[in-house]
Amino acid sequence: MASFLGEGDNELVALATVVGAFVVAEVVDRILLSRSRKLTEAVSGRPLSAVADTRLRLVRRLIFTSIIVVGFALALAQFPEAERVATGVLASSAVLGLVVGFAARQTLANAVAGVLLAITQPIRIGDLVTVEECTGTVEEIRLTYTYLLLDGGVRLIVPNERLASNSLQNHTILDPRVETEISVWLPLDADADAALESLARMEDAEARIAEVTFEGIRIAVKAWAPSAGERGGVASRLRKESLQRVREASLSSDGSG
Repeated sequence: MASFLGEGDNELVALATVVGAFVVAEVVDRILLSRSRKLTEAVSGRPLSAVADTRLRLVRRLIFTSIIVVGFALALAQFPEAERVATGVLASSAVLGLVVGFAARQTLANAVAGVLLAITQPIRIGDLVTVEECTGTVEEIRLTYTYLLLDGGVRLIVPNERLASNSLQNHTILDPRVETEISVWLPLDADADAALESLARMEDAEARIAEVTFEGIRIAVKAWAPSAGERGGVASRLRKESLQRVREASLSSDGSG
């Protein structure tokens, strides 16, 4: 039994080191999050801003990853075989660096782009953005990928390198409000002037004739949502009130969209 324990000391220490690294990383991460929130609320009396939240998430992940890497390095140091391998690796570090760099060039590019996105912040957590004709709210900015929540509830995962190297539209970077538009269709023989007059009386909304086709007359009704997350509620309100006003004006409508 004593012989087994003696032979297994390195394995036990290595395992304890890895487990300890994960525990320390988790504790440090929670402390950073708690302290930052308390400090922000004490100074400004408000929750973390989108700018601060975006940068804090990146810093937390970098620190978490660094602690885990150090933990694994210390665990491997418990084995003499690993030290000999490390010596050989260091002796050929130039060749290894080229091989690893070539193999992981895309991952490294995404990681570097993630750091740049957190520093320059062309997009932030909660922003409404359009990337490659897909519009959604920035839900998460990780080291290598960014998660967008699209209108249909689908999540679009975009490599950070594409965000850093391509053009994108940020609809809320200067103004958190988002313009919301719905369409009301009327038949060609309907009284468009009466419809416009009725729809224009809606609170904080404006209406205009957007187009006339063989299918009918499309009236665009617009209003400002206070934030990207409230677009759906504002659009629903506009549809409901538009339908009511069109019916009250005794206009025949094919519906609203």
